[in-house]
Amino acid sequence: MDGVDAAVLVTDGETIAGHGPRRGRPYTETERAALETAVAEARSLTDRTRRPRALAAAERIVTDAHAEAVEALRADRPDLAIDAVGFHGQTVFHAPDRGITVQIGDAAGLAERLGLPVVFDFRAADVAAGGEGAPLAPAYHRALAAHSRLDGDVAIVNIGGIANLTRIGADGSLVAGDTGPGNALMDTFVRARTGAAMDRDGALAARGTVDAALLARMLADPWLARPMPKSLDRGAFSADAVAHLTTEDGLATLAAFTSGTIVKGIVTAGGAGRMVICGGGASNPVLMRTIADMAAMPVTGAQSLGWSQDFLEAEAFAYLAARSLRGLPISWPGTTGAPRPLTGGVLVRPRGRVEAGNVPGY
Repeated sequence: MDGVDAAVLVTDGETIAGHGPRRGRPYTETERAALETAVAEARSLTDRTRRPRALAAAERIVTDAHAEAVEALRADRPDLAIDAVGFHGQTVFHAPDRGITVQIGDAAGLAERLGLPVVFDFRAADVAAGGEGAPLAPAYHRALAAHSRLDGDVAIVNIGGIANLTRIGADGSLVAGDTGPGNALMDTFVRARTGAAMDRDGALAARGTVDAALLARMLADPWLARPMPKSLDRGAFSADAVAHLTTEDGLATLAAFTSGTIVKGIVTAGGAGRMVICGGGASNPVLMRTIADMAAMPVTGAQSLGWSQDFLEAEAFAYLAARSLRGLPISWPGTTGAPRPLTGGVLVRPRGRVEAGNVPGY
């Protein structure tokens, strides 16, 4: 919920031929507040296509922000010939156990504004088939690992609001799932205490002390022991457990909690010989150090492999859009619990004509 990332990827949906320019468009505080209101309102949804008042306002914000990010990228490189846009939108509610996942964003409006085909709604087909609908980045993670010639069993961990991992076996097999809160609890806690959007560079957590007894209780949550694949709504865990601690100790304990859930997740997925971390959490040195201390394997940041630490998710949805256009799978039984390999995504061209996708609700 920090903003929109746009990235150009040259791909056929199988191999990676090259990376293009990248652009970030942060949300303003007012926009972020509107999104938080929409997230709260979305919890009462039973129809994933409904857009009550707060959700409709947030959807306009999300769509405009994505359009501005792509427009800025194209202004930087007017020579780029873009074939399609992969548009994930903003998840406001995710409850696969209830058969519902809601991502807001007006794909038809975006296609019209940009004059480009847009592939959107990547998760719904998987959820409709009984899968978790997340995570979807494993397909791209495997392509990146092949591109970088990584061998052996590798765990690629993305730490956004929620942390998720892809375990790529030496044989190319995929096991994936959410591991628990990523930055979400830390961000919520520090915003309530200081008004800041995040604990930048882990500066406050670095001055704190982990409450070891509390951490052990938090890590005993039964959800963390569930086998992969599994997925998590942003609101499934709370920072209330550390409410009695100082800001510094609370953040140190939450950083240790996120780290511990990631390590437990890798064990649940079958273990690995090395870990690569990407996403916003890779910029938090306290988090990186704590994960390295807890994990019995080498831990490196994505940048050490020449990958984009901050734009990898944006690239992933460009990759998934290319796969969707070719009818290739974007989820598997080992990544989402889907009954079989499934493609996904809906294609809409300018003038609002839906080209593909038989997703319930559309």
